[in-house]
Amino acid sequence: MRATALRLPEAAGPRSGEGSALRLLIVGDSSAAGVGASHQDEALAGRLAQALATRLGQPVGWQLIATSGHRSEQALAAFEAAEVAPADVLITSLGVNDVVDQIAPAQALAALDRIHALATERAGVRLSVHCAAPPMQQFPLLPQPLRWFFGRQAACFNAALSSAVEGQASRHVLHLPEAMQRNAVELMAEDGFHPGPRGYALWAEALADQVVASLPRLSIYSPS
Repeated sequence: MRATALRLPEAAGPRSGEGSALRLLIVGDSSAAGVGASHQDEALAGRLAQALATRLGQPVGWQLIATSGHRSEQALAAFEAAEVAPADVLITSLGVNDVVDQIAPAQALAALDRIHALATERAGVRLSVHCAAPPMQQFPLLPQPLRWFFGRQAACFNAALSSAVEGQASRHVLHLPEAMQRNAVELMAEDGFHPGPRGYALWAEALADQVVASLPRLSIYSPS
């Protein structure tokens, strides 16, 4: 499968944007990097900044630190080495490569914990939203029974993630919106493994709703 899979590039375009209403820090893997979209404007980061700007009525600042193929521990190392701008909200998109490479959930979640802690210390983040792993049992690229097996492993990762952040007011888990889970194949890129532009748009809208709902409780943003 690795030898024959179609390899799409990361989305082109800048990996940061200026804005005063809210500041985002996005850390992750190929989906965070926008594989499956041609430009960051059509990928997760750009779509999320646009969705939040619409809701808040002002431009949103953002910074993207993401590399295709990264597991959670590799994303942590990349984050540690990066120059990080001040941010209010951390978004992580990690877990698929941990599942594929058979990394124990506890090991991956320890890296996520460290990313959250560093984002709080270095960037001033006060809210972290961790994106759950997608329904890998629906990925067209994966043959059976691998598709079924990775789907089960992704579900185990998500259960461990939800348990790990339970009771932490500043950390939340976002599962992919129901529309993406029902129509995963139609919303995927041609590689059968990543979202396409329509998938990224739905994902970003769900993330924006989650972020906006959490802001008042943490006193991050008060509309004028």
